[in-house]
Amino acid sequence: MNPYLLLALAIGAEVTATLALKAADGLTKPVPTIIVVLGYGTAFWLMSNSMNMLPIGIVYAIWAGVGMVGAAVGGALLFQEPITLPMMIGIAVIAVGVTILASGQTAHH
Repeated sequence: MNPYLLLALAIGAEVTATLALKAADGLTKPVPTIIVVLGYGTAFWLMSNSMNMLPIGIVYAIWAGVGMVGAAVGGALLFQEPITLPMMIGIAVIAVGVTILASGQTAHH
């Protein structure tokens, strides 16, 4: 399977779990809490499989960068959290950093 697809699915599961963590209100709400547990478990399983095909540096850089953007955007959409100009600049800097890191590494087999 495509390692970048696995990583994208892992990031989706992780962002979903992170947003559910906020909604779980200290893990006191059962449905969001179940989503947290399943989401993080799925995310780590998928990420570990992508690491079998890609260098850890590239996996983690993409995971952290895209996950952070997803959490910030999700927080704004679901919880009305602000995205300020400094946050937008930070997101752009992280995107550039992930791109530079990705361009300098190649997959291993």
